[in-house]
Amino acid sequence: MKEWGAGIGFLLPSVAGVFLFFFIPFLMLVKMSFQKSATIGDFAGLANYNAVLTNEAFLEACGNTALFTAVTVPAAILISLLLALVLNTQLPGKSTFRSLLLTPMMVPVASIVLIWQVMFSFNGVLNGWTYQLFGLERIDWMKDHGQLLTMLLFLWKNLGLNIILFLSALNNIPQEVVESSLMDGCGSVRRFFSIRLYYLGPTIFFVGIMSLINSFKIFREVYLLTGNYPYGKLYTLQHFMNNKFTRLDYTQLSVAAVILSIAMMIIVGILFLIESRIDKGVEE
Repeated sequence: MKEWGAGIGFLLPSVAGVFLFFFIPFLMLVKMSFQKSATIGDFAGLANYNAVLTNEAFLEACGNTALFTAVTVPAAILISLLLALVLNTQLPGKSTFRSLLLTPMMVPVASIVLIWQVMFSFNGVLNGWTYQLFGLERIDWMKDHGQLLTMLLFLWKNLGLNIILFLSALNNIPQEVVESSLMDGCGSVRRFFSIRLYYLGPTIFFVGIMSLINSFKIFREVYLLTGNYPYGKLYTLQHFMNNKFTRLDYTQLSVAAVILSIAMMIIVGILFLIESRIDKGVEE
């Protein structure tokens, strides 16, 4: 009972903070999504949800956000895992290479956006090089290829942390298992898929969750690059909610936040289910 009481005592401040700053505000948000307006508390039924789900801007934002997440999250996992495998070998100069990959983590968002503007604006460095070297006409990279450039920006900024996590996981793989596979004549490819990938399951899950969360934070970079109303493919759910907040349309803002929360719960729940099965297999 003493240990149980001590555990409750340590957990109570965190639980109270979650209820006070997350759970209760979320319930207020759900309540507001069914109101006629932020100041009129009359029950509106599903009218607000119908208005949002039939809104072309919201549907476009959902499609753009889903595409961005579907591409960048798997790419972040695969590329960081491959780079971690390379850095885990006896590669010459790997410490310098590791430092270059970790540099974007220390650079502020505003500085990263400035680099992208200098490189890819209409009068930027890339257009200058292509015109001088090949005589190509200048193009508006952010307008024609903005989503691809934003994906590259996301990967460049987030790969460093993922690589650190994978390097730590690779170093924690039981060496006796690896040595046994070598004695049995197991090749490097088979050893990776049968042993390393098996033990990397929890880390892959964690990196996936972190990349998923970070993919929804790309709004800061896009906002600094293009403002409230970016080019079509760069318009995300965060833009939709930010613009509704600016217009004080809190009911539709609440509806969009609730829909996004439900989608995130479903995705994270599926990932947790997959991870639990992987953990069960590792323990066995």
